[in-house]
Amino acid sequence: MHKRNLIKLVAGLALSGVFLGPVMAQEPTTIRMGYIADYFGSSMAAIATKQDLWSKHGLKAELSVFTNGPIQVQALGAGSLDFAYIGPGALWLPASGQAKVIAINALGATDRVIAQPGIESLEDLRGKRVAVPEGTSGDMLLRLALEEAGMSLDDVETIMMDPSTIVTAFSAGQVDAAGIWYPFVDIIRQRIPGLNELSKNEDFFPEVAFPSSFIVSNAMAEDEDTIRKVNAVIKDALDYRRDNLDEAVAITAEFLGVPAEPLAAEAVQARLPSSEELEALTLDGSVQGWLDTLAGLYVAFGRIENPQPASEFYLGDFFAK
Repeated sequence: MHKRNLIKLVAGLALSGVFLGPVMAQEPTTIRMGYIADYFGSSMAAIATKQDLWSKHGLKAELSVFTNGPIQVQALGAGSLDFAYIGPGALWLPASGQAKVIAINALGATDRVIAQPGIESLEDLRGKRVAVPEGTSGDMLLRLALEEAGMSLDDVETIMMDPSTIVTAFSAGQVDAAGIWYPFVDIIRQRIPGLNELSKNEDFFPEVAFPSSFIVSNAMAEDEDTIRKVNAVIKDALDYRRDNLDEAVAITAEFLGVPAEPLAAEAVQARLPSSEELEALTLDGSVQGWLDTLAGLYVAFGRIENPQPASEFYLGDFFAK
């Protein structure tokens, strides 16, 4: 047989499936993931959706918005959610065995203890009304700041409020101070230009880091293949967000249907290691150290009694390999 005809025959057989076998399209794996409607709580999901990173890595994502981390952990436990985003204030939940951490999102620097004009120091808060969303990173920063000033929550009148209510109450002068974060700080400042910032995350770094993270339900924690796919999406999205700040803000604003300006103010309030750096920080134990430190703080604050070590609730091997 002529060589040219032989090549055509081989190509035709290959296309017909005689040599290669039937080519079957692999169905994407469907996951249910929660997010929170602020920049760092939703930018990964927004970028992954805009750039179709889900299908790139063999996934189909059903996304649901939540107001905080603890509610998402409840959904994980109830079987109505597979993956979720939480801020550092909710880390006590995986530390107490209620979920597993699969990846770090960012090292937060958005939290502040803010006070009304005329309140110049943490010591000035003694006996004052301080609003805080319970169990959040704002709550944690308030406790750390008071402790550094030789005080505790017993020295102030703590009022538990959700973030939007804090904006209203602070703006109306109904509370003297708050433990809250961007973009809410920026919204309050527009209404009370003379507010004072008494403490911020960076005051405690690197001894205490404030990592936000992505978590998986205990039921899904053994599904290594799906977790690796989700981590691949996370890595691509985090690196894009790090390297393309303006575009990431615009994509997230479009995703949430909100103005870009508040998100832009929030977007610069964090340390953003690349995915490669997070892999190295996992391998050298730094990530585990951050998580163990936070878990220890939750013990000191009376949130939990016997936290698991990070080696048990952070699936770092899946992320770093």
